[in-house]
Amino acid sequence: MLAERLAEIVGPGNAFAPDMIEPRYLEDETAGASGRPSGLVRPATTGELSQVIALCHENGWPVVVQGGRTGMTRGALPRDGELIVSLEGMNAITDIDPVAGTLVAGAGVPLETAQRAAADAGWQLAVDIGSRGSCTIGGMIATNAGGTQVYRSGMMREQVLGLEAVMADGTVISSMQPMIKNNAGYDLKQLLIGSEGTLGIVTRALLRLRPAVSGHETALCGLPDYGAVLNLLSVLERRCPGKIAAFEVMWRNFFDAAVAPGALPDPFDRKHEFYVLVETEGFEDGVLPATLALALETGTIEDALVARSGTDRDRFWAYRDHIGEITRSMAVVEPFDVGAPLARLGTLVARIEREFAERLPGCRSVFFGHIADGNLHVAIELGSEDQRIVSERIVYDAVRKVGGTVSAEHGIGILKRDWLSHSRSEAEIAMMRRLRAAFDPGGILNPGRIFEQEKPA
Repeated sequence: MLAERLAEIVGPGNAFAPDMIEPRYLEDETAGASGRPSGLVRPATTGELSQVIALCHENGWPVVVQGGRTGMTRGALPRDGELIVSLEGMNAITDIDPVAGTLVAGAGVPLETAQRAAADAGWQLAVDIGSRGSCTIGGMIATNAGGTQVYRSGMMREQVLGLEAVMADGTVISSMQPMIKNNAGYDLKQLLIGSEGTLGIVTRALLRLRPAVSGHETALCGLPDYGAVLNLLSVLERRCPGKIAAFEVMWRNFFDAAVAPGALPDPFDRKHEFYVLVETEGFEDGVLPATLALALETGTIEDALVARSGTDRDRFWAYRDHIGEITRSMAVVEPFDVGAPLARLGTLVARIEREFAERLPGCRSVFFGHIADGNLHVAIELGSEDQRIVSERIVYDAVRKVGGTVSAEHGIGILKRDWLSHSRSEAEIAMMRRLRAAFDPGGILNPGRIFEQEKPA
């Protein structure tokens, strides 16, 4: 009955009963267990989505919104009885303005597609993450995604000038004005960005592009300790102000996993405790090598390799991007995305490693992150699912002790909702609940994400 009513809106080829849903819609990057959804619908336009959500609102049917399913918090995995709303069909790029540097993208547009469109127009979309080929613009906005260029260009929020969205009752709101300054009342798009689809469903976005840059310089460095990592960042900030495009730090356990037998070749003659992939943009050739030479003389770094070609650059990035292969080799993996003040990240990792060794002996872990903006990623291979809650307690308790956040860029979803109070006060969470109830009083949009939702009266 549900599939038939939805088919009247989106067409029979885009509405599916539970037994007809492809397995890919029941999976995500965490390999978590899916519930049994009530069906699946793939609207192609904002108008179709509006009708679908209005129907769900009228009947009290809960929905879970999906983009590229690359999230790490199980926010897009369907639970029992939820209707999957896939936005993959809303994948058009329109209205590229090569003068103003703006682009309009549908929620289902993959990031890499939007990046290419921006480049073809002589600009760049200044956000990048490893899953660029499959993550979508709508999902990135919903989670306020970060990535490797945050230090220079900011989170996804900084790239969004305007939004179109469908609200919980099917109402469409549109604020697509291409203006950096607009103080006409409440800025509703800022509430929708990072709300993980719990306040409304983003359908289109007006994205701010940045001038294309030339003069990439990329280097892979070996360092003795975390203090040296901070010193290198400080030197780069002074000598390359505003030009640091990436500063990716890999702890030794991460790099050892990347150069394990059968993986990537070790580019250095000796082992280092830390490895930093640094990239600058917009300089003439030679500035980064000269800066690293100075750091080598002072003992800040122990070794450095500078890319001499695009092939070298890709080779260096392959070490940082090897995280996918590393986690796929883990039988039971728990991924963490946390943040902390820059000066405390070294202490944070040491505490987590010590606790892992004492309470989860034999479990392999790797540490890496976009350290310049305080973002740390941890992946641990557990012996069994029973150890998952122990690993979460270790990491999130340590994060709370250093005044950090349980989520730096992946959102809360389902996996982190029980730990939200480690980063937000009771008053803040209560305000979030009031906002949620005001935007969606029936509680149909992504229920149970961010926090377990109170039942509507």
